Amino acid sequence: MQKTAAAIHDFSGFGKCSLTVILPVLSAAGIACSAAPTAILSSHTGGLENVYSQDFTEGLRGFARQWTELPLFFDAIYTGYMSSPEQVAACSELTEALRKPGTLFVADPALGDNGTLYRGVSESTASAMAQFCCRADLILPNLTEAAFLLGEEPNLSPTRPQVEELLQKLAALGPRRVAITGVSFSPRKIGAACYDALSRETAFAFAPCIEGHYHGTGDLFGAALIGGMLRGLQLREAMQAAVSFVSRCVWRTKQNGTDPRFGLDFEEELPYYLHALSIIV
Repeated sequence: MQKTAAAIHDFSGFGKCSLTVILPVLSAAGIACSAAPTAILSSHTGGLENVYSQDFTEGLRGFARQWTELPLFFDAIYTGYMSSPEQVAACSELTEALRKPGTLFVADPALGDNGTLYRGVSESTASAMAQFCCRADLILPNLTEAAFLLGEEPNLSPTRPQVEELLQKLAALGPRRVAITGVSFSPRKIGAACYDALSRETAFAFAPCIEGHYHGTGDLFGAALIGGMLRGLQLREAMQAAVSFVSRCVWRTKQNGTDPRFGLDFEEELPYYLHALSIIV
C-alpha cells in the first residue's frame, strides 16, 4: 500500500522552500503527500523584500475539522515554521487530530539559524514550539534551534562529544529520535548527526562543504529524510541519503549560477536521490 504523509508548513509562491520542495521530493519517493499551509507568502523572506504574507491559523482549524471527518491515515506528519503561539496551538490541534498509532510525527522547530531567532519569531513562540516538539517522535533542529529548545546559548562549533550530549539532552525532552543539521568538525565537511534513545545509537553523516548560504536546505533535508524512512530505511541510513542529496543540490545550484536566495536547484538531482534510496534498500 502506498505510504502517505501530511506536511504542515508555510507555502511560498516563489523561492524553493517549505511546501514547494517537500511536496515534490516526497512525491518522487512514491509517497502521497497532503499539505496544510500555516501561511501563504508571495515568496520566502530570506533576503527578499516586499513579501506579501497571509496568516492561515484559522484555516488550519478548518482543515482539522474537515480532515477528521474523512477516513484518513497518515504514515507521517511533518511540521515546520509557525509564526505565533496561537499558530502553534492550531498546529497542535491538527496534529493530534491526525496522529494515530503507527504515525511518525516529525517536527522541524524552524526557529532560527546562525545563533539567533528568525525575524518575527518571539520568545513566546520559541517557548511554545519547544513544548510542541516534546510530543514529536523525531525532531530536526539545527544547532541554533537545538540550543533554544534546551534554553542554552547556541554553540555553532561543537565538538563530537558536545554534539552527542546535545542529542541526548534533546531526546530527554520527549522525542525518541533527534537529528541535528549543520554539524561540522572540519572546514571541508558538513552534515548531520542523529540519536535514537531506544537503541542509544548515535550516527553521523557528512558531505563536502560548499561555500555560500542557500535557503531551503533544512526543508529539503527533512523531506528527503522522511522519504527514506517511509521507504523502510533506518534513521541513520535515511540521514546519510538526505545529507548526500542536499549536498548535490547545493553543488548543482552553484554550478548553475542560480541566485542562492531563490532556493536549491533540486529537481535535476531527484534521480540521484531515488537511486540512493534503492541502493540502500
